[in-house]
Amino acid sequence: MKRLRDGLLARVKDNPKAEMPFLDHLEEMRWRILWSLLALVLGFAAGFFLVIYFDAMGILLAPGRGVLGEDWLPQALAPNENFFFALKVAIVISIVLASPTLAYQAWQFLSPALEKREKRAIVPSLYLGLVLFTAGVAMAYFIVLPFYLGFMVDFGSDYMTQDWTANHYFSEVIKLLLAIGFIFELPVVILVLSVLGIVTPRFLRTKRRHAIVASTILAALISPGDAITLTIFMVAPIFLLYEFSIVLSVLVWRKRDARDRQAESAAAPDEATAPEDAAAPEDTVAAPTPYDHGDPARQGGAGEPASPGPDAPEPPDADGEE
Repeated sequence: MKRLRDGLLARVKDNPKAEMPFLDHLEEMRWRILWSLLALVLGFAAGFFLVIYFDAMGILLAPGRGVLGEDWLPQALAPNENFFFALKVAIVISIVLASPTLAYQAWQFLSPALEKREKRAIVPSLYLGLVLFTAGVAMAYFIVLPFYLGFMVDFGSDYMTQDWTANHYFSEVIKLLLAIGFIFELPVVILVLSVLGIVTPRFLRTKRRHAIVASTILAALISPGDAITLTIFMVAPIFLLYEFSIVLSVLVWRKRDARDRQAESAAAPDEATAPEDAAAPEDTVAAPTPYDHGDPARQGGAGEPASPGPDAPEPPDADGEE
């Protein structure tokens, strides 16, 4: 996280980690946002086309018809309710269709602040997130929705009739599909946090009891009403996703530890074989250089006269003769 912060937020200063000046950084952000908005617009057009020509509303009505009969239709309480709700469905579809582009733009914006090994781990997690989201939506559509709607129809059927409005029915269905789809993204979130070094497997294991409580509360919020059986049914996959997240975190940290040990083992021989700077002996006399004009203390030793050079005059003889 520190590297991410330094790479993205500290570009206003003279930071060597910055990839570009601050104004260029803002310019890049602006273009990323524009491309994301364009993807949403194109996704909305595709979503509205799917709603009109591929009977997306009929697909959403199928779970309710499986409980109330094939001829069942929800009520529209306003003349424009059917049209505006078709627009709402098209907006939801546009977000789902544009999500790969949104993720790609976010990735291109954040990737300069990440290391190469982090990029190699996060890129597959984006594909894993798409697969898990699709699995969550499929589970909600084929398993959770029929069970939930059947329970709600049977509960209190002796006292009231089930005649749902279009707004309430479609809102409930879409909310349940998206909620379970996003819950299935939990392993991807844990994987990314583990790659960035924010969470560890030990931390996840110590918080397992808290995860059970949080899974129960989350399942109760997803399955509204008194569907206790559905709440219990939803706790199991949420907790399994948490355990799967722990497995992914263990794999990430094992690779990290192996890489650290390899780096330490590669650095250890260099330190062991590095020659120590041995001090030169005091009595070692350095070789004279062209710029060495003679050092009396070094040439003759302490207390001894310096030896005469080749051009020095000869000393007089003992008799006084030269």
